[in-house]
Amino acid sequence: MFLREIRRQYPTYYARPVPSFGVSWPRLLIVGLAPGLHGANRTGRPFTGDSAGQLLYRTLYRFGLASRPYSLAADDELRLIGCRITNAVRCVPPQNKPTAGELVQCNGYLKAELETLQPRPAILALGKVAHTAVLAACGVQQAEYRFAHGAEHALPGGAHLFDSYHCSRYNTHTGRLTEGMFAAVLARIAEYFRAPCKQPRNC
Repeated sequence: MFLREIRRQYPTYYARPVPSFGVSWPRLLIVGLAPGLHGANRTGRPFTGDSAGQLLYRTLYRFGLASRPYSLAADDELRLIGCRITNAVRCVPPQNKPTAGELVQCNGYLKAELETLQPRPAILALGKVAHTAVLAACGVQQAEYRFAHGAEHALPGGAHLFDSYHCSRYNTHTGRLTEGMFAAVLARIAEYFRAPCKQPRNC
């Protein structure tokens, strides 16, 4: 119903479930909240078309995970390297606030994403909602893995969950999330990949 209204108001917008973007067998999966109304919902690519992706793509480029530091449109020449970006909810929600029902409905897609990851992968949750969605997709108890910026969690099966505040305009403009803070999380992920595996069964 909401998407129908969006398509009526903005006939040139993508305005459908936004697919994931990146390599098909990633080592790093980045999970956001939902497509932005005038961003991914318009362009059809996660974190593309509004300010939310500026810090994300710039930092991915800095760490060798993107071919350039910005994303302009779904058909530009940007490539991700060893990673993929998805969202906890695939369609733009009213007021950018997914309902519990939308999160449950889309969680199966996230679970399917997790099943395509390389051995000993990293998952980066952008915000508490994404963090909660990842845990639900993994079938683990939420209380055992509390969200905090910079927190890390070893998940069953060998995956490692990293938490960051979402790179939304609100968080970056208020200073809740700075470029240095976000880069520090990506630096920890890089260290995780360089470290030897301590559980050979999961490597």
